[in-house]
Amino acid sequence: MKAAVYHGRHDIRIQSVPEPDDPGPGEVVLEVVRAAICGTDSSEWAHGPLLTRPPVTLGHEFVGRVVSIGEGVDGLAHGDRVVSGAAVSCGHCEWCRAGRTNLCSTYLTLGLQLNGGLAQLVKTPAAVCRHVPDVCSDDAAAMAQPLAVALHALRRTNVQPGHTCVVIGVGGIGSFILGAAAAKGVSPLIAVDIDDQRLRTARRLGAESVIDARSQDVAAAIVEVTGGDGAHVVIESSGAPGSPETAIEATRRGGRVLIVGLQPSPTEIDLFALTTREVEIRTAVAHICDVDLPESLDIISRGHLAETVLDRVIPLDDLVDQGIRPLVERTARGKIIVDPQAA
Repeated sequence: MKAAVYHGRHDIRIQSVPEPDDPGPGEVVLEVVRAAICGTDSSEWAHGPLLTRPPVTLGHEFVGRVVSIGEGVDGLAHGDRVVSGAAVSCGHCEWCRAGRTNLCSTYLTLGLQLNGGLAQLVKTPAAVCRHVPDVCSDDAAAMAQPLAVALHALRRTNVQPGHTCVVIGVGGIGSFILGAAAAKGVSPLIAVDIDDQRLRTARRLGAESVIDARSQDVAAAIVEVTGGDGAHVVIESSGAPGSPETAIEATRRGGRVLIVGLQPSPTEIDLFALTTREVEIRTAVAHICDVDLPESLDIISRGHLAETVLDRVIPLDDLVDQGIRPLVERTARGKIIVDPQAA
């Protein structure tokens, strides 16, 4: 079968690989109908290996149809269309018992440490698969996993309706965070980016104010929009150097900063300002399948979020030039979806 195999920095090969083995107990094999790519994939290509264990088939955001079922799997049948979470967790460590499966002591991710869904077939744990509603398109379903990541991030902020929430970087994950916040009634919302198209998309997703970081002092603009106080919550999802410091400056006393974007290198922060204003910093990674994936499918099935953030659908053969490079060069205008079955 055809797959996108990551071998190292600047080395993703579309090549023929063996089909997955028969599923073991608790596993299923899916025929992948759509997969999506994100900043993690592009970071691995540009700067990695960071999280990957090459050689590995990429792809941690995908939807497929069940073609083979292992022993002990209930609730799934051949032909079912499902979204798979990306995580493989043990279920019995301290973090799993506390419901924080994304922090499992033996956590592995499909598409990073295990072969993922940028392929024609993929093997995945049945426990992280969820049925896709009939009204949800394949393109939209491929976005359920990143939307689940966005929902987890929002839960980490404890943001509420009436709180001013800023999202810095409204590309891949940032657009989902913004759309999820709007769907949950969070308002007012402020979006920050360096791309006109992304800022227009942000308005369609529910941002009341947008800030162009190319021409404005972002922190000063946020303070001004919020009447001099700063935002209750600032979510940094761009990964741009210096952006965490901007987020801190833009947050009000007693507010909260959430770091989602992955920084390519260590960054300095002003601990004095954090301490004297009691600004909290939190981080978020991945998602909790049982909590976030069902809510994600519900939101993405009943609204226009998916079609609003979709940039393009490409064949697997064009992954690097039409998918990975635009993400690295920050020219992608939204979510890029891959059709592994396209000729």
